[in-house]
Formats: sequence, C-alpha cells, structure tokens
Amino acid sequence: MKKLLTLSTVTLALTGLTHPAFAETSACLITKTDTNPFFVKMKEGATAKAEEMGVTLKSFAGKVDGDHESQVTAIETCIADGAKGILITASDTKAIVSSVEQARDAGLLVIALDTPLEPIDSADATFATDNFLAGELIGQWAAATLGDAAADAKIGMLDLAVSQPSVGVLRDQGFLQGFGIDLGDPNKWGDEDDPRIVGNDVTAGNEEGGRKAMENLLAKDPLINVVYTINEPAAAGAYEALKSFGRENDVLIVSVDGGCPGVKNVAEGVIGATSQQYPLLMASLGIEAIAAWANDGTKPEPTPGKDFFDTGVALVTDKPVEGVESIDTEVGTERCWG
Repeated sequence: MKKLLTLSTVTLALTGLTHPAFAETSACLITKTDTNPFFVKMKEGATAKAEEMGVTLKSFAGKVDGDHESQVTAIETCIADGAKGILITASDTKAIVSSVEQARDAGLLVIALDTPLEPIDSADATFATDNFLAGELIGQWAAATLGDAAADAKIGMLDLAVSQPSVGVLRDQGFLQGFGIDLGDPNKWGDEDDPRIVGNDVTAGNEEGGRKAMENLLAKDPLINVVYTINEPAAAGAYEALKSFGRENDVLIVSVDGGCPGVKNVAEGVIGATSQQYPLLMASLGIEAIAAWANDGTKPEPTPGKDFFDTGVALVTDKPVEGVESIDTEVGTERCWG
C-alpha cells in the first residue's frame, strides 16, 4: 500500500519553495472553467498567495470544460502582458503544448496544476494529486467492499471528455487497476476487454453530464451496480439518474475530488467513497514558484521518485475496508474545499 501524504507532510516538504517576490512580478492562472468548485478554490488559493507575496495575478477560464481555444488565447495574452509565469489546468493536454512552448520560449515559467500535460515535461513543473493513485484507492475500496461479488460486477465508467485529458485517463486507469481489472493501453481509456465493464461515457465533469452519461449506460445495461465517476459533480448527476430508475440504494458510486459537497454526499450515502485532493495548495504553491522564478531563476523540483510534485491524496469514506487506508467524513470535512 502506497503511503498517503498528509497536508502537514506536504507543507513541511515545501518550505524550500518560498522566496521573496519582486513587487512587479505578474502571473496568470488559467483554469478549465470558473464554475466548478475545484477551480473556484484553486483561484482562491492563487489569489490569496499572490496578495501575500505582492504578485499581480490575472485569471482566465474556459467557457466550459474542454474549451481549448479560450486557453490558447489566454496564454497569448499572458505572453503579451509580460507575465513571469502561468499556472494552467489544461482542457486539452496535448493540443495546448505548442502554446505552452511559445510561453516558455518567451521566458515564462509554466506550471501545470492537477492535470499533467502530454508529455509531462512540456511544462516546467506539475503540481498535482497523484491522479492514478486517487483512482486506484477508490478502485481498491470498491472491490474490497463488494468482496466475492466483485467478480461479477457490472461497471459503468463516467469519464471526462472524448479528448481524454491526462487527468481523466489517470483516474480511470487507476480505478480499474485498483478494482483488479487488466488494463489495455494505460495511456487511454476504453480499450479494456473485461466483460465487467458495461461501457464508458463522458460527463464534461458536471452534474448534467453525469446524469446523461448514467442514463446512456443504464440503457446499455440496467443492472449496473458499480459506477466510477471522474469527479463529484458527475457523481451527483449519476445518483439522480439512478434515483429516477429506483436504483439509488443498490449501486456503489465512487469518485474523486474531496470538495465539501462531495464529502457531504459521502456522509449521506450518495457516494460510497471519494479520493480527496487539495487544489488550494496546488495553486498557492504555484504562485510561490513563479515568485521564486522571477526572483532568482529557481525552478521547483518534483517529489523524489516522481515526475511531478505530489500535493497529496486521501480516501474519504465512512465505511472503511481492511488494507485500504482512509479517513472518515469528519476529517474529510475539516480538509474539504468548495
């Protein structure tokens, strides 16, 4: 079992990243949307740290999750404005690379938050949850919860987008491996041949998308009894769809995020377990890194043994299982966001 990072562990590990900033330092934050609570909290973290360090922050967001063109335009604006660095959660982790290269060629430090670029070294650094581990934890929990019945599970996979951004692939593949399902190509989802997988559908990471995707998969097999969701808004939508079919009490839903609404849904039994991540920490560390870059050219280092800086993950559930480390919803509520 991989050891989970606590917030205190992460904080101690990051003391070397803090440097005094120059007053004229400017930075940009580019998120997928400005409505998802995860990105709202990310913006709060970046804004608070920027004010603390005297960094001028400009924020941009796509109109919806998957709005790649708005992110390209935002990068161009940041370059033209003379920003020292960019923090970005990319909607299309492959297509954005050429724009990121332009920014780096112009002398900007580019840090990916939460969602690694493809390839990951296209950015100067990545501050993120171990998204594969986040998926693996909920997969292990679901399999252990079902016990022998896991061998006959009918699984619905509610993913993010057809473009398969890295965050969606990592969580999906981590869940399947944790559940005990052989992966096809671990760099994409949907090519597995395990008969327990009913199918994959996409949600755009929102509640309405989760509802529609769940309805589509139930049309394929109304006996689905395990549902993986890319995030908690999608999980909430899936639950509403299941409720409309009278299936809300006999389907196991698992997710990733750890926002306050999601943790509340775990406490209320809507979601069985979720993997909690820490967006405020990612963003505040990103601002510190840009300030350090502007000050003395220092670049952040990845976590030893990984190609990104791991900002931690914890499984949240009120139904713990042996062999899978977790925290309960009381602790999850203390750490949650949104």
